[in-house]
Amino acid sequence: MHPSCALVVWLAAVLAAQFVGYGGLVALCLAALGAAPAAIGLWLGYAWRARWLMLTLWLILAYNTPGEAFQDLAWAPTYEGIGEAGLHVVRLLVMLAWLAWLVCRLGRDGMVCGLWRLLAPVRALGLDTERLVVRLSLVLENLRQPQEKGAWRRMLSGEGGGEFGAPGVISLAQPPWAGRDTLIVVLAGGGLMGVVLL
Repeated sequence: MHPSCALVVWLAAVLAAQFVGYGGLVALCLAALGAAPAAIGLWLGYAWRARWLMLTLWLILAYNTPGEAFQDLAWAPTYEGIGEAGLHVVRLLVMLAWLAWLVCRLGRDGMVCGLWRLLAPVRALGLDTERLVVRLSLVLENLRQPQEKGAWRRMLSGEGGGEFGAPGVISLAQPPWAGRDTLIVVLAGGGLMGVVLL
């Protein structure tokens, strides 16, 4: 699969996750992890790192969605809020599963290559996309390196800039676009349209 094709499939899956219920979310998650079993460990790591984000998201939605209070307790979230919060947390988990699939499928170089190819029409309009691709490459390179505790404080204060290694040269190997890539993109787009319209 061409890297740009994989990015289109990922985008279609992430967008489709916003329009389906629990059954569709389970199917999307199983599709991502079934297509790349090596992504399961990566997905669990992403989910663990996002645990506070998921908890915060759940609390905000559970307590800010109007409805009937759980067990008629004044301090409790609403039934509607609990349902909405649970659905959004599962959606986030599905998006993390597809991100793990994408990282396992492409790696840093593949993602940069795919984005470079997808942004070709934008470059034809005269917009500078090289900086975006280079910055994405640097971010992905830094994410691959484990950071010590409190490194984000040094980065924000400007003290930790020299600790992160960056590649001196970024090479983009462009594999040829095959007919099956076109078929996969059409199927992903058709599946997304079907989910949105249903």
